[in-house]
Amino acid sequence: MLVTVAVLLFYFFLTTMTLTVLGRWFKKARFFSRLLTCYFLVMACASYGVLASVVLRMIGKVGLAQWTTGRAFLAVTCPAVGVDFKVVGEEKLQTRPAVFMSNHQSELDLIILGRIFPKYCSVTAKRSLKYIPFLGWFLSLSGTVFVDRANRESAIAAFDAAVKEMKEKKQSVFVFPEGTRSYFSKADLLPFKRGAFHLAIQAGVPIVPIVVGNYSHVLHLQAMSFESGTIDIHVLDPIPTEGLTAADVEALSTKVRDMMLQEIMAIGMQGAIESSSSAESRKNK
Repeated sequence: MLVTVAVLLFYFFLTTMTLTVLGRWFKKARFFSRLLTCYFLVMACASYGVLASVVLRMIGKVGLAQWTTGRAFLAVTCPAVGVDFKVVGEEKLQTRPAVFMSNHQSELDLIILGRIFPKYCSVTAKRSLKYIPFLGWFLSLSGTVFVDRANRESAIAAFDAAVKEMKEKKQSVFVFPEGTRSYFSKADLLPFKRGAFHLAIQAGVPIVPIVVGNYSHVLHLQAMSFESGTIDIHVLDPIPTEGLTAADVEALSTKVRDMMLQEIMAIGMQGAIESSSSAESRKNK
């Protein structure tokens, strides 16, 4: 068994290194080398996360498990794939407890989570991820809120448990309200699911919207493109939910989505202006 694993790892590294070398000249080779690097580092950091979760649980600090694992993933992945971030309003990530909401574009959001994930916070994830070796073990041990979308009663129970954690332990929750990856190549959002808004209102905690600018200039899976670049992230002001009821969920959801859509479009416009100015500067040199 160990010999088989060693052989597989050898061929994996050989393939990745070959693609990395070829990536200096060929865009698709660069795409596959960076994608394979990310997948390997996800599993490596998930293994670290399992150990960190066990240790932190033993000392009563399991609420930090996802934060520390995310930071580890950020530290090793960003230099490997050439991704950087420009964060505006980072101080608002200290709001606690809160429901943090971010747009969901692609698998690259795992690195983004490493950059912006707050301390004492748990991510929500679809239940199927629970059964993936290493990653699922880490998610289970670190307090992930698993949601079974096919089972309404199970989903409600998961959110009820999260509400209890938020009230008793001031543990925040991180949600992607779109419910799935959009893979947009332009500034846009999918419709929002309502569950996270019910959660915030039941717990009586603020919603902190996090807007990640469209980053198809970095990762564009349909075009098989994975390039170095900077991704803009704006953390908006917390939105209070005190005094709201289930009857306010639809209006609250619409309000938050409109704010986030306006912000992501503004980020896109600013990026276009900066790119145009940079191109003009190079032309005049």
